[in-house]
Amino acid sequence: MPNTKLDPIDRKILAELQEDGRMTNVELAKRVGISAPPCLRRVRTLEEAGYIRGYHADVDPRMLGFEVQVFAMVGLSSQAEADLVAFETLCKSWPLVRECHMLNGEIDFILKCVAPDLSTFQSFLTGSLTSAPNVASVRTSLVIRGAKDAPGVPFDVMEERLSRSA
Repeated sequence: MPNTKLDPIDRKILAELQEDGRMTNVELAKRVGISAPPCLRRVRTLEEAGYIRGYHADVDPRMLGFEVQVFAMVGLSSQAEADLVAFETLCKSWPLVRECHMLNGEIDFILKCVAPDLSTFQSFLTGSLTSAPNVASVRTSLVIRGAKDAPGVPFDVMEERLSRSA
């Protein structure tokens, strides 16, 4: 397992920051049971090693007028590596596409898109996505409501697995 380099304190730091990335180092140190200076060193080490990729505000799209969320399932004509990379690069350039994941199975990519309204999404769909090079098919599903949107990983599952293997 790749996380075997992390000790229990490192994992606790990651779990706490995943829940609240805005807490002060002093508060984080208190929660994980160490003093502030070594806590800060550990956080910096976790950042440098790539375990912590960044810190973000969890912005509510609807509060900002983005009322429409859509998942688009995209099939490509060619799955050659160069064509896959070209599509990923194109997705990165589209502001309405917030996530892009390559899948194994019937569809090649799933995109999570947000838009202020249906007409804006439809313009993107017909003017950009379906007309993009190598795109063979697009199926969309409009999100009615979200029941769960948890970031990161379930640390309790990791801790349970680690305790069984020890």
